[in-house]
Amino acid sequence: MNDSKQSTEDLAILERLNNDYIHSDQFNDVKRFSEFLAEDFIVQLPGVTRNRAEFLDYIAKPRPFKDLAVHDVNIRILSDVALIHGRSTYTTLADGVEQEALYTDTYQKREGTWVCVAACAIAPGA
Repeated sequence: MNDSKQSTEDLAILERLNNDYIHSDQFNDVKRFSEFLAEDFIVQLPGVTRNRAEFLDYIAKPRPFKDLAVHDVNIRILSDVALIHGRSTYTTLADGVEQEALYTDTYQKREGTWVCVAACAIAPGA
């Protein structure tokens, strides 16, 4: 398989994973997250770092926001690592305020499958 075909396929997979990540976050889909988060996954949110188990516990709880959407997504494939940079918007349930966050998710291709190994968000009210 040539590099450009592989890159196109990888890009499509990573786009889908990014959409799945956002959808799973909004709708408490722990099962879907558990399918693509690496065992050594780490996430950093304002004021907290969580490992995979802690993050899945957090996702299982009611979300403090609604209407989560992504914008300005930029996927960069760097060999067996990919960085997904984006901006998200959402409305906090506590006060109805529309918020914006920036995020970077890091994926690595392990044994032929892309898995999310790290995530970081700069997000008010997260």
